Amino acid sequence: MMISILALIGITVLISYKGIQDSLFFTKNEFHIGSIQSGEQFRMFSSGFLHVDFQHLFFNMFTLYLFAPYVVYHFSNSFFFLLYFGSLLAGSLLTLYFHKSEYHYRAVGASGAVTGIIYSAILIEPHMYMYGFIPGYVFGFLYLLASLYGMKTKRDNIGHVAHFGGAIGGFVITLIREPQIFTEQTVTVVALLVPIVVLFFLEKTNKL
Repeated sequence: MMISILALIGITVLISYKGIQDSLFFTKNEFHIGSIQSGEQFRMFSSGFLHVDFQHLFFNMFTLYLFAPYVVYHFSNSFFFLLYFGSLLAGSLLTLYFHKSEYHYRAVGASGAVTGIIYSAILIEPHMYMYGFIPGYVFGFLYLLASLYGMKTKRDNIGHVAHFGGAIGGFVITLIREPQIFTEQTVTVVALLVPIVVLFFLEKTNKL
């Protein structure tokens, strides 16, 4: 089952390497509001295979490697891919919604898809611990708080809004698949929902 995860990581590494070395390739495939609104919707997916640098790439792929096995073993390879690309799309759609009037806005990264995998893994394994001492739901919470900080500072080309879109995608898709999680893991569901609610509150009150 790990083959599917390693294959996805391998493909992402190869495409990201190409993008880091080839600025024209990077520009043609990154998430860019103006280009997407002009009809290049493929960028909503292709941008998920690009990263700004090797540190960004390593963090996303290492995080995926840690969390993805929970999803594959609990569900299946096919559900893993459905969840991954569904979360990637959700991240792109939320980014499009938040920045629809910013023609020049651009971003890259698999973070949206990875966050969807994180949220799904935590929902199905709420007692997991990251690095041996960080509860999974705390890691997910802090991950999105870091994304909020990135959205406010706007110092990089990373798709921080996509983190939240991916989280929503992973959250919804997993709960549709296993609705009993609502009652069996209510505290975890609420804990993961909090940063998403905070995001929309900040957006509505123009504090982002």
